[in-house]
Order: sequence, then structure tokens, then C-alpha cells
Amino acid sequence: MSQPHELSKEERVLRSMREVLTRIIRETATPPNLEHPLSTECVEDMRQCLFLISARETELRQDRGDGMAERPRYADEPRPQGPAVVPIERISRKPKERK
Repeated sequence: MSQPHELSKEERVLRSMREVLTRIIRETATPPNLEHPLSTECVEDMRQCLFLISARETELRQDRGDGMAERPRYADEPRPQGPAVVPIERISRKPKERK
């Protein structure tokens, strides 16, 4: 496994911006059928900002060669251990059905 990467200043700024925007979204969430306190345009602008942040974070990871190393995971989802090797003897084909 690769060593943990120290975040650059740009990565820290992007992470902070993403966390602040998602906190605002959570705190202003309203139940269905109630009017949202933010305008539709503001909500769409926030979505676009999150999209841009995510795209730039992905570019930075790819430039570093990390790929999807920081992809969000469920708490019970196992961490990948690297490529899985399957012995060729375990690979079998199902016989084709004749019509």
C-alpha cells in the first residue's frame, strides 16, 4: 500500500469548502412539502460548486497517481487489498445450451 499523502494547500481548501457546503445543505434541509429557505438558484449554485470541487479533487488525485484512493466507503465495506489473483484452474465455462 502507498504511504498516506500529505494534503496540499489547494486540497485542504477544497476539502474545507466541500465540508462547509455540505454542512449548510444539511442544516437548511427541510421536510417534504415545506418551502426551502434558499432559492432554487442558490441550491443549484451550491450543487455546481460541489461538482467543481469534486472534479478538481479527482484531477489532483489522478495527477498524484492515487486514482480513487479516497473514494467514500461504507463503514463495514472492506478496504481493497490490491489486485485479486484467481488461479486459472478455478475459471470454468458453462456449457452452451443447444436449441
